[in-house]
Amino acid sequence: MSADTIRVLIPELIVVLTATLIYLAGAYLPGKKFWAGVGLAGLVAAGFALTGQYEKLFWPAGATEPLLTANVGGPLAVDLLGQYVRLLALVVGAVFVLVAARPQNEELVPEVIGTLLMATAGLMLVGGARDLTLLFLGLELISIPTYILLFLGRKDGSSSESAAKYFFLSILSSGITLYGFSYLYGVGGSTRLDEIAAALQAGLAKAGSAPLFAQLALVLVTAGLGFKIAAVPFHFYAPDVYQGTTHANAAVLAVLPKIAGIVALVRIVSVALPGTEETAVRLLLILAMVTMTLGNITALWQDDVRRMLAYSSIAHAGYMLVGLAVDFAARKANLPGVDGIGATLFYTAAYSLATAGLFSAFAYMGGPNRSLDKIDDLAGIGRTCPGTALAAAIFLFSLAGIPPMPGFFGKFELFYGAVQVGLSGDIVAPDGSNPLAKIAPWFLVLAIVGMLNAAISAAYYLRLIGAMYFRPAVGEAPASAGIGPKLAVVVCLAASVGLMLSPGGITGASNGAARSARAVAAPAPTATVAVAK
Repeated sequence: MSADTIRVLIPELIVVLTATLIYLAGAYLPGKKFWAGVGLAGLVAAGFALTGQYEKLFWPAGATEPLLTANVGGPLAVDLLGQYVRLLALVVGAVFVLVAARPQNEELVPEVIGTLLMATAGLMLVGGARDLTLLFLGLELISIPTYILLFLGRKDGSSSESAAKYFFLSILSSGITLYGFSYLYGVGGSTRLDEIAAALQAGLAKAGSAPLFAQLALVLVTAGLGFKIAAVPFHFYAPDVYQGTTHANAAVLAVLPKIAGIVALVRIVSVALPGTEETAVRLLLILAMVTMTLGNITALWQDDVRRMLAYSSIAHAGYMLVGLAVDFAARKANLPGVDGIGATLFYTAAYSLATAGLFSAFAYMGGPNRSLDKIDDLAGIGRTCPGTALAAAIFLFSLAGIPPMPGFFGKFELFYGAVQVGLSGDIVAPDGSNPLAKIAPWFLVLAIVGMLNAAISAAYYLRLIGAMYFRPAVGEAPASAGIGPKLAVVVCLAASVGLMLSPGGITGASNGAARSARAVAAPAPTATVAVAK
């Protein structure tokens, strides 16, 4: 840890210090609505600091395109992937703070805002970690605030039960993840991901295959992080926890841990474990197909809104795993132009914005006289809250992958990559081998299963839209939910529309982030840039 490392962490420090200020000062001024404004100010300040870093670190004088990485030493991966995730974390963090600032939220106390900021800082740390210790710290800085938010949710028995379930199962997943990290340390002799990758690469040159401990590390880390993203068979907590909490807390559960889990999988499984491609591609293939299928089919039977969206979140984890499986296969066969990680990062951004926006819309449209827990509660919302209901419908279309929504472009990239790998079974490597001969047909099956699942998901998403627009209203119109949740809906809608109108920009950023992740895991960084003082 050097002074340059501390300077790179300035955005995270701003968020953490803002949260600490809110915690301490809130003890003397509890329940004041302006703490949401203080939290937003801290996130905006961190955003400006992050933007300034990007210019100084990745755009040296005379450069025509940004550098992939900047070596500042220490446990940080100062690369485009880190910048991508940190910026996404600030955006969704601001959305969650806005959602928390609603009059009906009796739990609107400084602890809620401060806890949301701490979880946001945890995601930022995960995005920039290239050391196992810092990565685990970031993951726990997301999990622990989530326990608090669940406990501060609804004041009933179901909320306490949700918090307890998530707490104990999250501890179990952390233990499995740490056990996998211990194997990584054993095979690499270091906690640094680039040094672990270098040690494995050197072992491959001698032995020709990865050691057994590397294979065990792959399985254990995938299992531990599978809990974070709610992938089958580590998904079973999600429906009960989502159902027992609020729309605002469900949004946090559906977005922050999933982004963190996917990024951690990219950092460790996809780029820091050379030699494990054959095991990883089979593992991820199975997980992707089973996860998306179980999530979508089970969601069809649900009548509770949050429980349905919990199974939807499980299905989206399966879609994201498609990209990781594609990346392993593409690298194994050295396929040019196939970037599964880039497609996964694009889809993660589109999913996060649509999910956060959808739960924000439900939080805004709900009120003391309409909680929007059941699908029947959505009846007539399209007439009583026309603007917000329209935004919710757009988010649902995006999650379903209806063109020209961002979710459609994300699914297209993922499934197109699977098709490309599936049609590459006859490619012969320079050594005369045919690395994809046996596995390539399964990627065609994966693409077909993915497209069928996208069609299945449209059924229950359209069911929600139908309830909002084609069923008579029940009861009175919901009371005003304040400006905060409405602004959160506007932010997510504007970002989603931006992705829809210009998908090429975020696709380029996603692909650049994927390339930079591989460069950071390599033994030699691509560039060394001093951090401006």
